[in-house]
Amino acid sequence: MDLKSELLKSIWYAFTSLDVEQSGKVSKSQLKVLSHNLYTVLNIPHDPVELEEHFKDNNNGPVSNQGYMPYLNKYILAKATEGTFSKEAFDDLCWTMTSKKNCKPSIQQGLCSQKDCFKLFCLFNLLSEDRYPLVIIQPELEYLLKKVSSAMSLEWDGTLLDELLSQNAALQDGMSVWEFLEHLSAGQLLHVESKEAFSLAVDDVFMEMYHNIIKKGYLLKKGHVRRNWQERWFVLKPSSLIYYVNEDLKEKKGEVLLEESSVVENLPDKEGRRCLFCVNAPVRTYEMSASNMKQRVDWVQAIQTALRLRAEGKSSLHQELKLSRRKQRETLQRSQNNQSSHNEPIAVEAPQHFAPEQQGETESLEQHIESIIQKQREVEAKHKEEEKQAREKQQAIQRDLERQLKEAKEAKEKMTATLTEMEKEVQQHKKRIHELELTQDKLEEALNAQIHARLEEDGIRQELERQLAEEQKKLIELLLHQSQLETSAVGSREDSSTTTPPISQQTEESTERELVNQSTTTQMLKHWKIQLNRLMKPITPGDKVEHLPVKPTCPRQGQALTSTEFIAKVQTGITQEKGNSYSPSPTQEEEEQGS
Repeated sequence: MDLKSELLKSIWYAFTSLDVEQSGKVSKSQLKVLSHNLYTVLNIPHDPVELEEHFKDNNNGPVSNQGYMPYLNKYILAKATEGTFSKEAFDDLCWTMTSKKNCKPSIQQGLCSQKDCFKLFCLFNLLSEDRYPLVIIQPELEYLLKKVSSAMSLEWDGTLLDELLSQNAALQDGMSVWEFLEHLSAGQLLHVESKEAFSLAVDDVFMEMYHNIIKKGYLLKKGHVRRNWQERWFVLKPSSLIYYVNEDLKEKKGEVLLEESSVVENLPDKEGRRCLFCVNAPVRTYEMSASNMKQRVDWVQAIQTALRLRAEGKSSLHQELKLSRRKQRETLQRSQNNQSSHNEPIAVEAPQHFAPEQQGETESLEQHIESIIQKQREVEAKHKEEEKQAREKQQAIQRDLERQLKEAKEAKEKMTATLTEMEKEVQQHKKRIHELELTQDKLEEALNAQIHARLEEDGIRQELERQLAEEQKKLIELLLHQSQLETSAVGSREDSSTTTPPISQQTEESTERELVNQSTTTQMLKHWKIQLNRLMKPITPGDKVEHLPVKPTCPRQGQALTSTEFIAKVQTGITQEKGNSYSPSPTQEEEEQGS
């Protein structure tokens, strides 16, 4: 069916919707508006003045369908060019005009929504017969219902349609689009479990049949520049293979133009990819990978079908299928008519007794008919044998595909189990890493605490060193002062040694005692420095020494003395030494003063 016949079907609905009185005629003002809308939606340039002049009001009255056809053919249909307008927008205009009058409210509340009704309206026009008023016959109606059931993954059940046709004999000759929508929306043609599933199925069938989409789905495609594999959504039409980022069709990535010289062929497995095939286009070669062997076979066959349609100059697969089904029905009808015409004379002439000549002619005619029947039987037997072989071949292919599918399923299960184990290992590693991070945080906190304690110890040690330096300085001053005192005492004793020799002897003894006291003091100073060095020992990280409380009454044994205790002890020793030293008697002192 050409473009003109397709457009004329929808225009017929728009024209009849304007015939309010059902008289077969429409006023010129309405036809002028209809023509202007058709010019606009078909993207045809026109002259508004000429349009006004043609449909000006005169005494001729309304225009019939036949009266409008010459203008429609000459100025609209003859100028419409395929590809310059949106066919869906054109059908939507005609649907909007006719649905307001003919689409019943009960349909809106039934199974079909308004969008579903529009899509079914377009599919009805595609499959309807080329005679007016437009109707769809039973084989084409069954074909459409089977497509919708298959899209819903349901088995076709023709009992509802048979019951409807048996109850209403008028529908056996054909069903109008409004009757079709009414019965379908009421659930009298299909068993539907979900309205959402039905809407999705209608949309799939609409995209396939109305938009001439032979096949669609995801494939892996090898890049031309980067040579990497990317998943793309492919849409196959008779003239091209378009691929998008995903199935929402918003971002188009490229298009493979199918020419007469294009070839599709299978490729061996490589680069870790299976189910490979390629399309050799004039520009370059496109490599693709299907998910399994069945998908590859389906895609290769679909692309071969598109190339065949391209070579034959056909733009729609379903138009070709419709014409093929129509030819089969016509051939079957002619064979049935011929068989009935041959059987009728035999049934009439058999019981009669003619002359021997007529009887011989009858026998020869019967033999001829018998030979024709025998040949027909042989043809049917041959056809059945070919069908049987094709069925066996198809079953073998199906078994092979099922085996491959089973292997792929087992490989998928193994891969899933491996991935599960890997995920468990990853979770364990993550847990271990988390534990190590917590341990690291704790160690860092302990290290910071030890560093802080070390800094505090360094501060305390520096303070002790400062106090020690002060005490040493004071001790040196004390010793110098004592040495000065002893020097003055020794000088005074030397003056008195000439007169009192026993006193010099005592002075020597006291000097020896002073030297002993100095050596004792030096030993105590060394011992105190050793204790200080023990206190200044570095504190290593992690050392934890428990300090037991010291009772103040316990004597300090093996520990360093504080500066106050050390000075008190030294002064006590000096006092004791001085007490033990010789002190002159008052008589001797008086004698020395007198002399």
